[in-house]
Amino acid sequence: MIQNVLLQPSWVNRLQDDDLRALTPLIYSHVNPYGRFDLDMNTRLAIGL
Repeated sequence: MIQNVLLQPSWVNRLQDDDLRALTPLIYSHVNPYGRFDLDMNTRLAIGL
């Protein structure tokens, strides 16, 4: 959707570099680079046993 809006001629020359940088969190804010970790708080880890 963002790409379709940015391709319109009225927006191409309107946005500056700072404006385009502000769009980055909208695109990547849902990405978790560390993966998903499910915690089971009812089970103990066998560390040091």
